[in-house]
Parts: sequence; C-alpha cells; structure tokens
Amino acid sequence: MQYNHERMNKKPFLSIKEIMAALAVPILAIFTAFLVASVIIFLSGSNPLSAYSAMLAGAFGDLDSLIETLNKTSPLLIAGLGAALAFRGGLFNIGIEGQIMMGSIGAVLVGSTIKAPAVISLPLTLSAGVLGGAIWATIPGFLKARFEAHEVITTIMANYIAARVITWSLGAEGPLRKATGVVPETNSLQVNARLPLLIADSRLHAGLLIAIILVVVIYILLFRTALGFEIRSVGMNLSAARYAGMKVERNIVLTMAISGGLAGLAGAIQVMGLPPYNYSAGFNTGYGFDSIAVAVLGATTPIGVAFSSLLFGFMSAGARLMQLRAKVPIEIISILQGLILMFVAANQIIRGIYHIQTKGKQETVNLGHGWAGGKE
Repeated sequence: MQYNHERMNKKPFLSIKEIMAALAVPILAIFTAFLVASVIIFLSGSNPLSAYSAMLAGAFGDLDSLIETLNKTSPLLIAGLGAALAFRGGLFNIGIEGQIMMGSIGAVLVGSTIKAPAVISLPLTLSAGVLGGAIWATIPGFLKARFEAHEVITTIMANYIAARVITWSLGAEGPLRKATGVVPETNSLQVNARLPLLIADSRLHAGLLIAIILVVVIYILLFRTALGFEIRSVGMNLSAARYAGMKVERNIVLTMAISGGLAGLAGAIQVMGLPPYNYSAGFNTGYGFDSIAVAVLGATTPIGVAFSSLLFGFMSAGARLMQLRAKVPIEIISILQGLILMFVAANQIIRGIYHIQTKGKQETVNLGHGWAGGKE
C-alpha cells in the first residue's frame, strides 16, 4: 500500500491565533514555576525579586553575560533537536548524555591529531563528533528494531558504558590521557580544528551559528520531506506505518542515528569552541539530560526547542550571579527547571488554574511507542 505525504504541505503556516493558543500553556507553565520558586526562595531567607534580578543580570547584563548565555544555549539547542527528533519518531532517547560524550571524544581524536588547513580540519572534526554520537545511538536503535529491546533501558546502559569507557581512557594509564600534567584530560585540538569566533576577542564561537542553521534543517526534515513524514508516522502509530508500506525497522535505526549524531555534534562544538579545547573528566556533564527537558518543554518542535534551550541557557548562565548577589542556593535552578517541566507535562493543572479550555481534537506525539504526550 502506498502512502501520501502531501497532507504535510496543506497548511504551511499557522495563524496568529493558533500560535498564541499553542504558546499559552508553556508560557503560563513557566510563569507558574517562577511563582512557586519565588515561595521557595522566600522561605530560604532571600528576596525573590533580588534573586531574579541577579539572574537576569548574570545572563543578559552585559556582552560577556549574553555571550555566556548563548554559549550555554548552543549545545542544549543541538542536543535538544536530537531528543525532539527521537520523540517524533516514537523513541525515548535517554542516551543523549552518552552520545554527547562520544561525540566529544570523536572530535578530540580527530582534531588533536590531524594537522591540516582549517577548511579540512573543521569539517573532519565536526564529522567525527557526529559519527561518534550516531554510532553510539545506532546500537540501541538496532537492538530496538531487530530484537524489540526497549530503548529506554538500552540507552541508559549505553550512558553508563560511555562514562566508564571515558573514565578508563583518561585514567593514569589511559590511551587518551595527556602525557603531561596531573589533570585527567586529553590533548588540546589543533588550532585549525577549533571553531572560529563570531566576535573577536570573545568566547562566542560559530557553534551558535551551527545551532541556528540546524533549527531550520530539522524543521524542513521533519515537516517538509518524505523521510520526516515517515519518522512522524512511525512515531504516531508503528503498526499503521508498517501497514502503509513504510520500512519501520529502517526508520527506527535511522531516527536514532540522526538523533545521536546531533547529540554528538553538540559535544563536538563544546570541545571545538571553548578553551582549553580538550576533553576532561566531568566535561559536558548534564547537557544530555537537560536537552531531554528542553525537547519536552519545546513540545518536540524545532522552534519550540530553540526557545526552551534559550530559557535553560539563561537560567544556567544567571545562576552563579544569583547565588553571589542574592545568596540563593544554586540548586534553586534545578528546582525551577523541574517545576517548569512538571507544569508542562501536567498541563491540565495549568489549564485548570487559568481556565484554558481545550478546543477541538488534541493531537499528541509518542514519546516511545505507546506513550502519548506533547503536541503535534
């Protein structure tokens, strides 16, 4: 049976009313989370207004603060796109963390050894990062497609394996450990393998530009191509997709590979864009799990992921100044992120509080086959 993907082009743009309706719940969820966090900050003995003012200053107060926010946003955005794409394909890729690690190591292996002009070194190093993450994600994808092994379990195990492999490789006798120095770290990348700066004498590197381009690329892939239609169809209803003649197993492996490749690229731009341009123990920790939260908050859409990654980047960059000025524990940021996700996931709470009525049929996207949540 042949399937028709022309429907995805029937309505290329949303009306202003539809956009506002789609944004209402996430915005109100964020607002409510900040209100609840204000109570917690107050109970901890600090002034919520002073805390949020310090957070804003730490994230957007000057050019250096803005650059730090954007640098924290870039890997979250790229990895968040990877998580969102997996969700659209009905796969819960919890292995983003391990895939970022493998992408970082892949970039270091190539970028620190190959001596070539930037026009060769840069794409090779970026490709190594993509390949490292893609290979690490393809393994759970194959196990899912061939043996129906649940990707949640296999990707979690892959995270642990990746962490242990890196711990060993950076150990005292590890093959990747830098020969000199006492810190467990790799050699630095060659100069030509490092991302160029967007602003001279600053820390803002071209990873931001790559992330922005990828938002457009992933949007086109998901919503304007036959492959994207197949990915979404398999994610919404695996059995129906198979009945329509789609190659479900191939799509599962390919979706995981693309998702992991994006995660690996997120790790690559971190080592390629920020001094000391190497990989050390604990580097990039947490970005993988935060990117899953970013994808959920962004309703698994590229534009939504862009805004949610900026929000998480803002909170992360502003947390330190909030701690210093307002004497607020930095853990408040984690609490705030958790509250935002809780209210987004349990959106009926927000709809009830603010009397938002659901009109028409609510569409969902599968986060793992058989589990529905989010919006199409």
